Amino acid sequence: MENISLMQADITTLKVDAIVNAANASLCGGGGVDGAIHRAAGKELLAECRTLNGCNTGFAKITAGYNLPARHIIHTVGPVWYGGHRNEPQLLASCYRECLKIAVANQISSIAFPAISCGAYRFPVDKACDIAVGEVSRFLSQNSTDLDVIFVAFGEHLQQVLSRAFSTYGISAENKST
Repeated sequence: MENISLMQADITTLKVDAIVNAANASLCGGGGVDGAIHRAAGKELLAECRTLNGCNTGFAKITAGYNLPARHIIHTVGPVWYGGHRNEPQLLASCYRECLKIAVANQISSIAFPAISCGAYRFPVDKACDIAVGEVSRFLSQNSTDLDVIFVAFGEHLQQVLSRAFSTYGISAENKST
């Protein structure tokens, strides 16, 4: 799939139509990528997020990008890992599907994903990357869209794990760095 790529970068610096925020349920900022996106986007993002009444795990909502190079932010709430016995894999897969549905509905042509649930939510990175790449490749093959998807790794280890997941699904991992 030539419309899926991988890069090591800071997601807040990417000039794409939308970046995905691995948000908490309040959508009002937190740690990790969520905090970085809120800081980079500015206080207007927090004001808009407060009007959205939060978001349930496995779902997503869209806002403007404000001070980011990205025009939009799609916020999704990934599952906290409890050993895989609370539908965590299905909820994580839903995060990716819901973000892609919102992207298509809003005529977004490029979207960048972080590793949802892999930080404070403790989802095993190998499992999460396999779910992410699998869901995105399935969605793109089942839907008529020209959507370009970028998986963004913040560090070398995550980039290597994502690259292995790409190989599992027969996708050439065009590793870019910024």
